[in-house]
Amino acid sequence: MKRLSRYLFRHLFVAAAFITTGLTLVIWVTQSLRLLEIVVDGGAPFSLFLELMLVTLPTFLSLVLPIALVGAVLFTYNKLTLDSEMVVMRAAGLSPAALARPAMFLGFIVMAICFLLTLYAAPAANRQLVRLERVAKNDYSSAILHEGVFNDIDPTMTIYVRDRTSDGELRGILIHDTRTPGTPVTIMAERGTVVEGSAGTRVIVYNGTRQELDRATGKLSQLEFDRYAIDLKLFSQDYAPRQPDARERGTDELLDAWNNGGEPRLIAELNQRLSSPLFAMAFTLVGLSALLSGEFNRRGQARRILTAVILVTLLQSAGLGIGNLAANNNRFVPLQYGVALVPVAVGLFLLVRGGFGRRRRPAR
Repeated sequence: MKRLSRYLFRHLFVAAAFITTGLTLVIWVTQSLRLLEIVVDGGAPFSLFLELMLVTLPTFLSLVLPIALVGAVLFTYNKLTLDSEMVVMRAAGLSPAALARPAMFLGFIVMAICFLLTLYAAPAANRQLVRLERVAKNDYSSAILHEGVFNDIDPTMTIYVRDRTSDGELRGILIHDTRTPGTPVTIMAERGTVVEGSAGTRVIVYNGTRQELDRATGKLSQLEFDRYAIDLKLFSQDYAPRQPDARERGTDELLDAWNNGGEPRLIAELNQRLSSPLFAMAFTLVGLSALLSGEFNRRGQARRILTAVILVTLLQSAGLGIGNLAANNNRFVPLQYGVALVPVAVGLFLLVRGGFGRRRRPAR
């Protein structure tokens, strides 16, 4: 019996590892599209890009692991059924509960990992991700200056760059600055560069003209210069104090907010971290109930697999939706646990009482 359990666990673990790796790579590719722009266009080091990619891993891994686990359960048990191995295990005396035990054990392991991710790793990763994005935006601010297009730095400033050399020098610069009401400024320069200093980020331009229009009098003044500096207000504001998001706060801070009657979004975030790992066991039991309960059919179980996939999708959507509702009204907090615990109770009942197909009494 123990050999069969180890055999099942090994197949489940390998399948879960492959599915987790595949889903992680897919999500990383989608995340890298916006992060790679910093390296390609802004001249940021590739090490910063790798660090950003690694930091994003804990932020979504707690969602990927339960989905990968149910995928491994459906794949493994269906493959064993098609290969008639499930018939042999049943003939050896394994009950549906015994067949489900390796998957449930793996579910407990995944659930424990998800608790570590949601309670500790993910909040720290979110804080680090925000810090690195601010560093990338401020220390490598030329990333936002795309060549050949009008770059809206903020609602009051637009910068056009004809092209940019390999060493970061800007060529053919046009700047329209309306930060001073009633007196728009237009600057045209042959070349320029973005520099960092104690006063903030600046664009230094060379060999150009500065035109300022006084709309009250209609007077246009023009100044020719050899060197001129323009402050970029957007980047100096990024270092201003900001209120951290609920996802960036530590679990201890959220516990204090719960004990002291803090904001609803903080309480909802804490309960989301405590309830979301339960989906690992809920999804596992959904897959096990779909394939191990009811009548046995060795020709295939496509309908049951489709039903399990639909249920998992609905549960995941319900969990995310209830989490958003609880952020505005903490009366929905109990539903955060209910949407994960109800499938666990129903799945255990089906495995214990449903059987693998009841034997029919012979007709007299």
